[in-house]
Amino acid sequence: MILEQEAIDLVLLDIIMPGIDGFEVCRRIKQNPEWHNIPVVFITAKSDEDTIEEAYAIGGIDYVTKPFKPRELRARVKTHLEFQSMVQHLDFIASYDMLTGILNRRKFFTMSQALFDTHDNVCAIMIDIDRFKYINDDFGHHSGDIALKIISECIARNLPSEAIFGRLGGEEFAILMTDKDETTIMNLVEVMRNAVEKSEIIVENNTQVHCTISSGVAIKDDTVKTLDILLQKADKAMYEAKEKGRNRSIFRA
Repeated sequence: MILEQEAIDLVLLDIIMPGIDGFEVCRRIKQNPEWHNIPVVFITAKSDEDTIEEAYAIGGIDYVTKPFKPRELRARVKTHLEFQSMVQHLDFIASYDMLTGILNRRKFFTMSQALFDTHDNVCAIMIDIDRFKYINDDFGHHSGDIALKIISECIARNLPSEAIFGRLGGEEFAILMTDKDETTIMNLVEVMRNAVEKSEIIVENNTQVHCTISSGVAIKDDTVKTLDILLQKADKAMYEAKEKGRNRSIFRA
């Protein structure tokens, strides 16, 4: 199927086709989570009410009978594409932090809960920017926003693609991923810490500031029954890192 090879914005689909009819194609599209939201517009010579009703019931968004008027079809397609774009934008707003572009708190917890419930080898990393208040106080909140963007980019660049990375609020971030090997996890955290420490952050009046992060790491084991407990363990480890001088990471078994 072409959907497996290319990104498709909208599907124009006939019902009467050789080998497989349009209804079955639409069902397969709607059953696949990656394609489920792609709009399907049926274009067909069949105009009876039963067929039209079934087309909408299986997920079609519109129904155009042949012979169709090209300008009318273009107008309908344009409307559906604009609506789809609006839905995607609203979904982004609902799921992502508008400043940094990473997951917001709500979406982070939704995705993390699903990962926690389905995997045993889960680790949590809590991250806090050290002395972030002084950036806001000394250079203004706009400079703080610049620092947040650059630091989140530094962290995201060094994460595996399957990691769940979100901003929980203020200067606090969290990561959930599947990996239980302490050495591997701590090496990754160290890479992120170094990347942030070496990053060039240019704020107001072309001033360069340097930031560091403190991190706490915890893994899911038999004593960790909920996602909240796992994140609390990582959070305690992070505060321990701060108490020991900041710009470091603590692993809590």
